[in-house]
Amino acid sequence: MENLLRPLIVVGGSVVLTLVIGWATDFLLRKADERHHETPLWGLLRRGRIPYMLVLFAALLRGSYDEADLLESRADGVGRALTLILIGSAAWLVIRIAAAIVETSYSRYASARAHRDPARVRRVRTQVTLIMRVVSAIVGVVAAATMLLTFPAFKAAGASLLASAGILGIVAGVAAQSTLSNMFAGFQIAFGDMVRIGDTVVVDGEWGTVEEITLTFLTVHTWDERRITMPVSYFTSKPFENWSRGTPQMTGIVFWHVDHSAPVEAMRDKLRDILRECPAWDGRAYNLCVTDSTPSTMQVRALVTAKDADDIWTVRVTVREQMMSWLTDEHPYALPRVNTADAILPPSRNGNGHGHRSSPEGVPAQQRRYHGNHNSGRPEH
Repeated sequence: MENLLRPLIVVGGSVVLTLVIGWATDFLLRKADERHHETPLWGLLRRGRIPYMLVLFAALLRGSYDEADLLESRADGVGRALTLILIGSAAWLVIRIAAAIVETSYSRYASARAHRDPARVRRVRTQVTLIMRVVSAIVGVVAAATMLLTFPAFKAAGASLLASAGILGIVAGVAAQSTLSNMFAGFQIAFGDMVRIGDTVVVDGEWGTVEEITLTFLTVHTWDERRITMPVSYFTSKPFENWSRGTPQMTGIVFWHVDHSAPVEAMRDKLRDILRECPAWDGRAYNLCVTDSTPSTMQVRALVTAKDADDIWTVRVTVREQMMSWLTDEHPYALPRVNTADAILPPSRNGNGHGHRSSPEGVPAQQRRYHGNHNSGRPEH
């Protein structure tokens, strides 16, 4: 009877104590979260209740397992397994606690500066993300090394491993040269403020928003819902456009090719009216002027402003569409037209031997005319 009750008391007691302590801790964290709404720390710490309970259970069972007299022939193996569980769950718990502390600090910083300095908030967010990845990697490596040291074979081979560490380091450095360069580039991006999560960038002609930055790669979410993944070393070795660098305000350009008779002053007034009715325009500035001229058309350029890259796109397409519609309806003669001339026929001989050039309907051969509807001035399509 004693042989049956002792294992039940040891294992069952460890389970009961784990559940009771875990419930009490979670209850206290929940009450603290309800009382302190200004900080998310207590709510974030509740995410670590599973590794916390694993640590409690493994520690209690590991400390009392010798009293259970259960599987005595395999006591060493069971004890080592519990030790491995304890180390792994402790590493998991440390990562969760570190993440809660870092995320709480970032949320306080972001809430205080979100409206005053959004660019700096994105920079801190990028740095925090990379720091958490580094912390997780360090804790994972330390936990794995501690697990390996629990095996006697690794202790005996420790001297030989340390002796060959130099050679292995050289070989690993050569083999992982690209990976290491990307890791250093990741640190350079995080703390050099080159690009941040949420920045609007143009990379290889692709426009998008930086969605994720790790130690080795960066993901850009494009406007058409694609995601471009590239090594972070690209951003330290090649030029790219960062539209969110400094202030997000932008100036956009809209071009039209119109006839030389286009009413430029009226177009300037129409641009002002379009912008006043466009919510995406920030009201800072606008301008319209003739920037180039060819024998058949002239180039008109409009400058418009907006608070960020998304709004500048909206302003540009709105101005382009409404201006073309206005020109078509109100000033069709201002649209580009194709100038043509009648074909010059080869000379022919009449009865007197004199040559002449003929043209249809008596129109002079060199006369220039507009191809289209002469009444409305609208070109044929």
